[in-house]
Amino acid sequence: MTTVTAQGRPPTPSPRRRRRPLQSRWAYLLIGPAMVVFAVFNIGPTVFAFGISLFDWNYLNAARSKFVGLKNYVQLTDLERDPSFLQTMGVSFYFVGAMVIGGTVLSLALAMLMRRATKVMLAARASVFLAHVTPVVATSLVWIWIYNPRFGLANAVLHLFGLESIDWLGNRSTAMLSVILYTLWHEVGFTMIVFVGGLATISSELSEAARVDGASPFREFWYVTLPQLTGYVVFVVVIGSIASLHAFTQFFMLTGGGPDFATATLGYQLYQQAFVFRKTGYGAALAVVLFAICVVLSLTQLRLSRHLNRTD
Repeated sequence: MTTVTAQGRPPTPSPRRRRRPLQSRWAYLLIGPAMVVFAVFNIGPTVFAFGISLFDWNYLNAARSKFVGLKNYVQLTDLERDPSFLQTMGVSFYFVGAMVIGGTVLSLALAMLMRRATKVMLAARASVFLAHVTPVVATSLVWIWIYNPRFGLANAVLHLFGLESIDWLGNRSTAMLSVILYTLWHEVGFTMIVFVGGLATISSELSEAARVDGASPFREFWYVTLPQLTGYVVFVVVIGSIASLHAFTQFFMLTGGGPDFATATLGYQLYQQAFVFRKTGYGAALAVVLFAICVVLSLTQLRLSRHLNRTD
């Protein structure tokens, strides 16, 4: 016989505690070691950097370090005493802008040329992508020889056209351009592959319809192909911006931040302050600023991706 409450309704059965499925337990068990490694080698150093930025830290003798609060951050904003931070930010964003614009346009152009999966195009894609997977240190040494003012390949090409030699890495006006050219050569293979994947998702019927309507190749690209690649362009721009902000090895190998700090980016200045001048707390404050910029860029990509998914 069914029990009835005072309101004339049957009692609501008490919710039973659900057992977690066995698959979920195995999932946590399998990803557990990777999460531990991520916490130790990524989250831990990040939190530690935040802490160091509040100290006048001596990494050779931690006992002599003293708490200074926000003094390192105040020093960053004190442009009258130390204008190097403003100069460093300007150099960094100049490099980021050149890499994002040049890298996106060049990689998209290469992807359009190599979109067909023929044997020749597959070999061409592999040759372009090969530069991306080679070590930066090794390839930087090769490019130092290319930029050599006495017997480098770059000046040999200039001599063919009757032009004078250039001190590519030692001249303030050409040092950043030299690093940008090298970085484009090294990184464009990855973004090219991203765009090739994006082009493969576009329906050929749209392009055929545009051709039937009499659209020129440029109008077909601008009104049909490019709108379909908006999500890929956002991804490439944001990822390229973050990678360019982190760039260090090529500046260390090619120019050493010179000449006259013309190529001293935020990443390179961080290294200089922390490990050369032994101002570890100040260097950690620079790292926190770099981290904050990267977080903003990542959140921007996330919001743009969600907006694009809603409009689709």
